[in-house]
Amino acid sequence: MGGVRALAAPFVVSGPSGVAVRDRLKHLTPEDERVLQTVGEHQGTLASRDLKTRCADGLEHGAGSWAARKRELTKVSSSRIAGAITKASNDQWALARRSQAAHIRSLEDGIRTLKYRLSLPIGAKGTKRAAGAYRSRGEWFRKSRRLADLESRHTAAVADWRTGRVRVVRGGKRLLNTRRHLATAGLAEEQWRERWESERWFLAAGGESGKRFGNETIRVTPDGRVSIKLPAPLAHLANTEHGRYTLASTVAFAHRGAEWADRIEANRAVTYRIHLDTVRGRWYLTASWQRPLVQAIPWETAKADGVIGVDTNADHLAAYRLDQHGNPVGEPHRFTYDLTGTTHHRDAQLRHALTRLLHWAKQTGATGIAIEDLDFSAEKTREKHGRKKRFRQLISGIPTAKLKARLVSMAAEQGLAIIAVDPAYTSMWGGQHWQKPLTTPRRKMSRHDAAGIAIGRRALGHPIRRRTAPPPHDQSDRARHRTAQAAPGAREREGTRPPATDHAPRDVPPNGTRKRQPSAPKTVRDAPRTHQWVQHPLMHTGQERSKDTCMSPMPPPT
Repeated sequence: MGGVRALAAPFVVSGPSGVAVRDRLKHLTPEDERVLQTVGEHQGTLASRDLKTRCADGLEHGAGSWAARKRELTKVSSSRIAGAITKASNDQWALARRSQAAHIRSLEDGIRTLKYRLSLPIGAKGTKRAAGAYRSRGEWFRKSRRLADLESRHTAAVADWRTGRVRVVRGGKRLLNTRRHLATAGLAEEQWRERWESERWFLAAGGESGKRFGNETIRVTPDGRVSIKLPAPLAHLANTEHGRYTLASTVAFAHRGAEWADRIEANRAVTYRIHLDTVRGRWYLTASWQRPLVQAIPWETAKADGVIGVDTNADHLAAYRLDQHGNPVGEPHRFTYDLTGTTHHRDAQLRHALTRLLHWAKQTGATGIAIEDLDFSAEKTREKHGRKKRFRQLISGIPTAKLKARLVSMAAEQGLAIIAVDPAYTSMWGGQHWQKPLTTPRRKMSRHDAAGIAIGRRALGHPIRRRTAPPPHDQSDRARHRTAQAAPGAREREGTRPPATDHAPRDVPPNGTRKRQPSAPKTVRDAPRTHQWVQHPLMHTGQERSKDTCMSPMPPPT
């Protein structure tokens, strides 16, 4: 098929490698909150200082400089706290490094697109494959200025990349920029300052296998008692032995609580983090741990009992159930969500939609969920789509990465496999081959519902094209070849019928249409009128016919 790019094969997405659960620290006393704030401020200052040192080392950082940083921090904290802080600084620098590389690639894509569009004659039309030229000389001039700006920014970014210089903000760049727009954010300066300082605190500790309850710095017992190993300068705040402070509040993880209890009973590593939500005025404890890598189930097993094809959209998930042969079963389902408002509201909406999807998938008995392997990182640049602002907002609003991560994690708990497929042409071919045939007076099929069928069929290994009837036996040339009548691996499944070697006689009707001819009648009453009955030569010559009289038909004269 000319003009269609090669499609990637479907694959089963690997399950989550880590788990995180959270619970609120209720009934904290004023002394507990004061100790937590003091410890967080002290360790946050150490973390900021260590991150500055790590960024200054750049590409020259190695095991020796890491050990030196850890020794300096051990003097004012402890060896375990120093290890947690230095590891967090290394991870933050590495994340900034990856973000810098992604930023450089984004600038290069924009520069490439601008150069191409500027090289075209003004007013030249575009195609589906590439954007057209700019419509006026004024727009061409403004885009040439933007090209110069992107090139200068690209030069500076590449220079920083080569020297290993990154820009990191402890507390978040977004919150830092909010300081200049307090009225727009609806915050007072005191509220912003409180949030900024709490985000820069450091109250976290990595787990250690073999240690008591999996963590020595922040320890949580099976009955939910939380205690913290205080740094050396704050040891006078301890209320229990060995320089530890035990909180009055207890925790009980309602989600994955049994799994967490099994880990701490076996003294396996669990990482803890304590943080303050300044908006609600609540303290939370987050526990996380790694899961052993589990080999993904084979693709044949994932599609054994059919799949649920899911089309991802900006405000809903369109899902359709397909059996193992690729046939739609039942009615289409739609799971809506609203991605406006606060971050917590968007997360709750997405989580609720996925929960309803997984529950319905379990009810249908499907073994897998098919989704598109979407990545819009290179599709939302303003240089490619130009003045299509609403379209850029649309594709930017689809939570592709977050949706896939949440779906994989939640589906693993339900025993469902996630099959990722190539997203090319699913909406177009689904609407072409499935939307109209499945539309009835009682069923309204949308283009998104048809795309869900196309995604599911691709995950099952079937072509998206709907099965059609074979051509008439006497019109094979006019009706063209058969379409999708055989299995996907059958030879000549899309070709014309092979020539027949043994033809039936012309006067013999085709097999299955032949009708049985009536037999000759055995009585005079049922004989055809065209026959003439004559007397047998041995017949008696009287008026009365004896019992030996017999009649035989004589053929009509010719």
